Amino acid sequence: MNMLIKGPEDEILKKEQAFKIIRSTIDKKGREALYDLTGLAGGFPIKEEDKGLLETYIGPAVYEEKFKGLALEHLGGEEAIAFNRTTSGILATIIALTKPGDKIVHYLPESPSHPSIPKSAKLRGAKYLEFDNIKEFHIPPGTTLIFITGATMDHKIIRIGEFKGIISLSKKAGIPVVVDDASGARLRTIIYKQPKAIELGADLAITSTDKLMNGPRGGILAGKAGLVNKIKSIAYQFGLEAQPPLIAAMVRALEEFEPSKIIKAIKIRDEVHIKLKRAFKGFQKTPTGVMIRPEEIKKEIERRHIRTRLSPQDISYLWAMLLLQEHGIITIPAAGMPGASPTLRLDLSAPDAQRLKPDQITKVIEETFQKLLKTIKEPAKAKTILGG
Repeated sequence: MNMLIKGPEDEILKKEQAFKIIRSTIDKKGREALYDLTGLAGGFPIKEEDKGLLETYIGPAVYEEKFKGLALEHLGGEEAIAFNRTTSGILATIIALTKPGDKIVHYLPESPSHPSIPKSAKLRGAKYLEFDNIKEFHIPPGTTLIFITGATMDHKIIRIGEFKGIISLSKKAGIPVVVDDASGARLRTIIYKQPKAIELGADLAITSTDKLMNGPRGGILAGKAGLVNKIKSIAYQFGLEAQPPLIAAMVRALEEFEPSKIIKAIKIRDEVHIKLKRAFKGFQKTPTGVMIRPEEIKKEIERRHIRTRLSPQDISYLWAMLLLQEHGIITIPAAGMPGASPTLRLDLSAPDAQRLKPDQITKVIEETFQKLLKTIKEPAKAKTILGG
């Protein structure tokens, strides 16, 4: 099996190639020719009145109190802090609440985890254990921190019974629980009607302000005041906290957040899914869109009696890059950070999705798939498309 994308360095080159295409598209056709369907489009919704206040000390003085109130309303808890990334919040949490040699246990509905958790554990020198089967889940001696993922990178949602069971076990063991609710803080609560993580008994919850909401790429951590204050200390020492412009944008995004936009995506999702199933067997629904996993893409190719030595991940990256190159559709396999899911997922709650009709979306998917079938026969050309 040939691997065109062999590691993080290649993923960075792929991301830079995607950015090159995005820049070129804007230069030639304008922003309206791009459709960000990652679900991570976010935004920077500051107001004119905010611009003169985004200074090192004035900004936090003005916005941190507003941020705290809105963050606690969104997530629950007693105290909150804004981070420049959800990833940096997870790193600060692990440094603050564990020591080298400690064990960190993580439960999620489906592996693999977002790389921020195992990589932060490794950086700390902690031992990391991951479970996605509730029957196998246990808390070994030496565990000092437990993570729960509310919604995976591919938007698989944790069952409420599993969530409650792990919280109960952690309480008996006296171990704090952190919920990685990057997108789950919206998906779980709005679509699946689950309570907020803090209401379910979690000690801490963290979410991303650019996932399924019009906020900047940043993170909000909220929960018990004693734990949050320990994490704040680490964040300030290492410069992981959000700076005034980000905090101001988070405040505005939280003020403007409207759950009904996510609900509206469900109807579009269902229509797109029905149309895609006529041509492809592998597309599945997500809470707010559709997706097809790399292994399923390869099966679709084999159903057409075509063989390829490219890996399923490379095929998914290629399809994503063709969608961007040919039609301006941005997805995570093309433009995502190293370690991001290679699953081709279209988020239909994204603002740009409102400019596309279901027929347009399915037509584009089918056209680029036909081009994919030709491209996989030419590995050299495929490598150029992915890496420039």
